[in-house]
Amino acid sequence: MSTEPVKGPASYFPSIEKKYGRPINEWKQLVRDRLPAKHMDLVSMLKGEHGMGHGHANAIVAHVLSAGKG
Repeated sequence: MSTEPVKGPASYFPSIEKKYGRPINEWKQLVRDRLPAKHMDLVSMLKGEHGMGHGHANAIVAHVLSAGKG
């Protein structure tokens, strides 16, 4: 098991779950359900419809979109 700290968008996931009370997989599914869409449109959806802060919304969207490119 790696002792490296989590970096990038995933480093926000524990605080997102704690602050907004839903598992990260639910947030990621909300984003996937809106695809295809532009990055900032997805960020705006999380902020406007779910009251999420910009940094948290951006982290989830970035993670989902980067996973789709792999």
